[in-house]
Amino acid sequence: MPDQSADPIAGWIAGIDAELADFLSARRGLLATVGVETDALAEEAAQAVAGGKRLRALFCLAGWQAAGGHPADTRAWRSAAALELLQASALVHDDLMDGSATRRGRPAAHRTFEQQHVAAGWIGPRTRFGAGAAILLGDLLLTWAHELLRSSGFDQQVSGRAAPVFDVCTTEVTAGQFLDLVSQASGTGGEDLAMRVMRFKSASYTVVRPLQLGAALAGGGDDLMAGLTAYGEPIGLAFQLRDDVLGVFGDPERTGKPAGDDLREGKRTVLLARTYERSDAAGRALLDRCIGNASIDSSDIHQLRELMTSTGALASVEQTIAEFEQRADRAAHSLAQTTADTAVRTTLDTLTAAALQRSR
Repeated sequence: MPDQSADPIAGWIAGIDAELADFLSARRGLLATVGVETDALAEEAAQAVAGGKRLRALFCLAGWQAAGGHPADTRAWRSAAALELLQASALVHDDLMDGSATRRGRPAAHRTFEQQHVAAGWIGPRTRFGAGAAILLGDLLLTWAHELLRSSGFDQQVSGRAAPVFDVCTTEVTAGQFLDLVSQASGTGGEDLAMRVMRFKSASYTVVRPLQLGAALAGGGDDLMAGLTAYGEPIGLAFQLRDDVLGVFGDPERTGKPAGDDLREGKRTVLLARTYERSDAAGRALLDRCIGNASIDSSDIHQLRELMTSTGALASVEQTIAEFEQRADRAAHSLAQTTADTAVRTTLDTLTAAALQRSR
């Protein structure tokens, strides 16, 4: 069991990683009974889960802790790890829908499967094989997420409290992804739709529902759930706003994706909506020419960055992030008083920093 004494968060991460490794090892064995051809599927599943900050799982354990759960309970670690399988599923599908080439500094899953097709000299379009395999991988990871949660070791009563939260989480992230597709396809650039995409595709699913899942497992009451939501909503929204900024201004060495990919993909973010709102005719013409255009180059990206900065759109998003962080800080203070546990406040402060203080 990982040591919890020196750094509880590091201990949680080690525990989550261990649970994922054990689960995936067992599932690799199950796939092997189907045939050696599934080795590639098992390997890519392991790659899809590797890396990342484990934020969703950590927020789940923070909710568990806030509701009085023992921080070293391996059943909670397994339940939290299920969120990482859900996240891996969402990323595999998201990369396919966006046509992304990389994820965390390596080829996206559909690209890896395309390379396998080429290397084997198989017939038919490599892109169709890659897309099909990625869809199946994402579906498999989602199935495994439900399986891991169900088999975490809690009794039926506890599982019955947690399952509805997990079900709502999976529905919201799927619906949020559909909203994202609609916003890109329709070219709708308003802030209202961008905020709804952000709320359901990312914010709720990254912070609010994981917190609620952990609290539900530990038997948290309505007042605690309300307090966790009051903290989680602004943190989740600020997290996605920071992600949107990094999608344009981030360092690829840190983000694992090429700079400007969000612009090429035509993602209708709050940053983009505010840039449209503040731009003159020339600026909007630049946006219309570049956003969603996969062929834009580094010079175009530079011009778009300059526009976002000169119009004040970037500064306004940074201000909104700061305001959300202040709201979350007040809510975290109230939660710490409600639970009378100083460790809860320390955990939330640590996770807030991990979510929001990401450099470019």
